Amino acid sequence: MTSPGIHTMAIPAFTPPVRTLMGPGPSDVHPRILEAMSRPTIGHLDPLFIEMMEQTKSMLQYAFQTENPLTMPVSAPGSAGMETCFANLVEPGDKVIVCQNGVFGGRMKENVERCGGTPVMIEDEWGRAVDPQKLEDALKANPDAKIVAFVHAETSTGAQSDAAELVALAHQHDCLTIVDAVTSLGGTPVKVDEWDIDAIYSGTQKCLSCTPGLSPISFNERALEKVRNRQSTVQSWFLDLNLVMGYWGSGDQTCLPPHRTDQRPLRPT
Repeated sequence: MTSPGIHTMAIPAFTPPVRTLMGPGPSDVHPRILEAMSRPTIGHLDPLFIEMMEQTKSMLQYAFQTENPLTMPVSAPGSAGMETCFANLVEPGDKVIVCQNGVFGGRMKENVERCGGTPVMIEDEWGRAVDPQKLEDALKANPDAKIVAFVHAETSTGAQSDAAELVALAHQHDCLTIVDAVTSLGGTPVKVDEWDIDAIYSGTQKCLSCTPGLSPISFNERALEKVRNRQSTVQSWFLDLNLVMGYWGSGDQTCLPPHRTDQRPLRPT
């Protein structure tokens, strides 16, 4: 029996019209992907699920051109991939140099601030690539900086920066790098190992032409050492890589720092 004042109604099935998507994302999804999404669901403890995880990791390693063991899709859109990188690598008091030449550099700044870090902003004209000379000047002026963050291809303008050069400059000054590849992955070369990128994130709904809702990420060993040796707890439980390294890393407890070995979760992210 329904409560007084509550009316029942028949809600028809939602059938979206066919659109040709020409914006920066989401993009059109290939029928093969849509067909795959109609297949039966299996549980996360099913042996085939583990097999699927390994296949997914292998394919993302190919997409990112990396052999990083911790290469995985975060179960959330690209913004969560961004937050995964910043929440795990930025600690309170860390100075982070953020290169901004569009909207998403500004979002990087917000992530730094919410993690308790101090952003040092390098601003370039929207529609222009990040100026390596400005980055080098900022690194010399801030020798205590811990991280350099930049957008490889700025979604708001399409401007692509020279990721290899910017990462090399950061490493010359002992900084880790966080790279936004939301727009670039699958559309222009992204070479994580060759360019020595420490942490990178993307989204499935742009050049990968998949459905929205997943954010591929990859962390190299240098970045994971930072995660393992944090002085403070990662502020996000869901995005704490210490809790998922055992699944998407080497697959055993050695991925976890000593004080976290009893906190391995019962499910992958």
